[in-house]
Amino acid sequence: MVVLAHLQKAENSKTKGNSRQTPIWALLSLGVNVGLFLLVMLLFDRQLQPIAIPLQVESWADRTAAPAPQTTPDLGPRHKLTYRQWVELLEKEAAFAAETQPERLSILAGDSIALWFPPELLPGDRIWLNQGISGETSVGLLQRLPLLDRTKPETIFVTIGINDLLKGVSDAELLENQWLIIRDLRWVHPETQIVIQSILPHSGEAATWEGRDRLLNIPNERIRQLNKQIEAIARQEGAYYLNLYSLFADEGGNLRSDLTTDGLHLSQKGYLVWSCALQLFSQLELQSQILN
Repeated sequence: MVVLAHLQKAENSKTKGNSRQTPIWALLSLGVNVGLFLLVMLLFDRQLQPIAIPLQVESWADRTAAPAPQTTPDLGPRHKLTYRQWVELLEKEAAFAAETQPERLSILAGDSIALWFPPELLPGDRIWLNQGISGETSVGLLQRLPLLDRTKPETIFVTIGINDLLKGVSDAELLENQWLIIRDLRWVHPETQIVIQSILPHSGEAATWEGRDRLLNIPNERIRQLNKQIEAIARQEGAYYLNLYSLFADEGGNLRSDLTTDGLHLSQKGYLVWSCALQLFSQLELQSQILN
């Protein structure tokens, strides 16, 4: 696959340059990740709520905000929509965003983990357009990216991949799709900050999700290694990479029990950690790039 050839080339270059000085971007990335982890944990331990303002996105296309998940996420009538109906709904919302051109628009694109992000926990210094769909895969997201073509977002956050693994998609195909997603977004939105977020771990044996058996067939170590390759692709293609995996994993590499409802989806506490990570990443890396 094309993307694997790119990764191999990057790996060969890395091997040849082992005796050279570590790239500055790598040191900066390490510093940001360490700082992000420490600051999120500090905020989390102090139980500080992130600052947020009412989201105007709720008025777009008469969007009904999803309530924060407790034990099982409940979207009301929306959870009965078919995939095609979901796409049609999100197309209308994206079209409205394209027409109104709100300032500081950020798009959250991905699967159910993105879909169920409580609106009140999304950073309130921007307007959010949630383009998550339950059960979404990387190829599905790639195919509906044209819905966003006319929007003018400042930032696009992508979270995708776990459903690919649950459906038996190979690592090579998943990485290829991740590469194509980044390429498409970079081409259509050259002025937009593209942030690829890591695939989260699951809770392993402690999971209670209905598809638990399928989860157990996906070692979290495999997810961790995939994330390393996804980060390499993002860096190579000029996108940002937000490492959420380390914030959600326990000492054994599994999704922390206090941050999940069923071993796969996130609890209110989990979304609070993610919200803090988004705010801090935006301040430490995205805004600093704008200023520079």
